[in-house]
Amino acid sequence: MKKICLTITIAVLLLFCLNGLQAQTTQTKLNQVELMKQLIGTWQSEAFQDTIWTGEIKSYGNGLEWSVKIELNGKIIREGKAFTGYDKKNDKLIQCDLYKDSPNIVLNLIWFTSANKYQEVSFEDSSNPGKASFVSKFELKSPDLVIENDFLNDKLINTYTAHRIKK
Repeated sequence: MKKICLTITIAVLLLFCLNGLQAQTTQTKLNQVELMKQLIGTWQSEAFQDTIWTGEIKSYGNGLEWSVKIELNGKIIREGKAFTGYDKKNDKLIQCDLYKDSPNIVLNLIWFTSANKYQEVSFEDSSNPGKASFVSKFELKSPDLVIENDFLNDKLINTYTAHRIKK
């Protein structure tokens, strides 16, 4: 009888311990605003041969202001601004891109999936981002290196590397 009571006591203690361990594995909510601040600075990427993308990112209120230019063989071929802000309702970032040479406004939904990874989809896909046909996935490999992978229908189509420029 003592062995049965001891076995039951140990089993109950193990269940309590196991339950406590499971409770500790729940992921804490990511602070999207703080994580996006990692991007503040000037970044540069050689997007294609002889094509340089430069983005200067500054803090703007509770968001970011981006100044972007694309140069081909040293000549600016596209310039624009973007504003990124936090949408509390969706716990995601919304970005608005405006380019000098285009009457169109580009809206994107951005969210961090971990402290060093984030995704971007068109705002049109915001109701179901998992079903978006075009997705950009970013990884901050270090404070000065970001890798962007673009996917079309779940197939990798482009990879870009951006480096922080020290001023």
